[in-house]
Amino acid sequence: MAALTWDDVGDKLYETGVDHGVLYLPDSSGVYNTGFAWNGLTTVTESPTGAEPSAQYADNIKYLNLVSAEEFGGTIEAFTYPEEFAQCDGTELPSPGVALGQQIRKMFGMSYRTKVGNDVDGMDFGYKLHLLYGALAAPSEKAYATVNDSPEAISFSWDISTTPVPVTDYKPTSLIVVDSTVVDSADLAALEDLLYGAGATEAALPTPDAVIALFAGP
Repeated sequence: MAALTWDDVGDKLYETGVDHGVLYLPDSSGVYNTGFAWNGLTTVTESPTGAEPSAQYADNIKYLNLVSAEEFGGTIEAFTYPEEFAQCDGTELPSPGVALGQQIRKMFGMSYRTKVGNDVDGMDFGYKLHLLYGALAAPSEKAYATVNDSPEAISFSWDISTTPVPVTDYKPTSLIVVDSTVVDSADLAALEDLLYGAGATEAALPTPDAVIALFAGP
C-alpha cells in the first residue's frame, strides 16, 4: 500500500452556499407531485438528533451499548417564501390578500443545492442536492423593526421536524444527498429534470426508491 499523503492539489475540498431551493406539496396520497421555486433562501441548517448510546451492564462489566432512534430536523431561513408555503406555516388564504393564522400546518418536501469547491476549480468543482421528505414547520417568531440608517431585510426562520418515509431494504429516511462529483452526469441530469421540471413535465420530488433506482445503473 502506498504511503498516505495530505493536501494534494485538487483534494482540498470544502462546502459552501445554498441555492436552487424548491418547495414540494404532497397530494392526498402523499406524493410530492407539485413543486414551487423558493426564492430568497439564505440558510438551511440540518440538525439530526437522537442516536444516543445507552450503556447496559451485566456481569459487573459494560455489556453493550443500545442506541436510540435517530431523528432529523433543522431550520430554514429566508428573506421570502413561496405563497404556497403559507399552508405549511399554518396560514390559510380565504381570498387574495387575506390571511388567517393558526390554521392546520401541512407537511411538505424540499430540495436545495449546496456548492462543493476545491483548491483548483473553486466553487465550480461541483455541488450536492439535498432532498428533504416529511417536513413540518413549527410556529416561528417574526420581528418587524423600524427602518433606520442601517436598514436590513426581515429574515424569516422556521424550525422543522420530519417524519421519515419508507425506503426498500433500508430504514426509513427524511434526507437524501446526491453528490454531483461522484454520480453519473446523465443520471444527475435526469434527477434534476424531475426536481425542477422539464418541458411540459411539472417539478416533483421523487420517492427515495425512485432516486436510488435512478442511480442504480443498468
